[in-house]
Amino acid sequence: MPRRLQALTWIPEFNVALFAFLLNLPWELWQVPLFEHMPLAPHWEAVKTCSRAAAGDAVIAVVAYWAVALAVHHRGWVVVPTASRVLGFMVCGLAITIAIERLALAGHWMQGWSYSPLMPVVPGLGVGLSPLFQWLVLPPLLIWLVRRQLTSTMSR
Repeated sequence: MPRRLQALTWIPEFNVALFAFLLNLPWELWQVPLFEHMPLAPHWEAVKTCSRAAAGDAVIAVVAYWAVALAVHHRGWVVVPTASRVLGFMVCGLAITIAIERLALAGHWMQGWSYSPLMPVVPGLGVGLSPLFQWLVLPPLLIWLVRRQLTSTMSR
């Protein structure tokens, strides 16, 4: 492995972004039927849209990671993830996701989007269940992968 690439594996934020993208890309692809016009989009356009969404999810994950790092005064918190740190990571990601979903549905975020009739919407929030569920299911796996990567890197 090239030395520069190997050096990146020591950086928690790099690992959070990488694993967040890799975990969120299939989720975004599986959500295609839940968004208006996506099932009928040309294949490459749908792939690009889902890839951009997964990249956005990676940014959200890094911001949520930093929020916890600021709260606990330690960038390496993911190596020893307590329940409160994981919960803080998830809550921060959920809050950002809710804000983005609401802005996008109102047409105020990038090009905006709309849900298909298949998307279950949370009453009172007006936000789809799938984007929220994404932040309940993927973060524990993300943290496990990042922790595993960082501890294996440290043991070399």
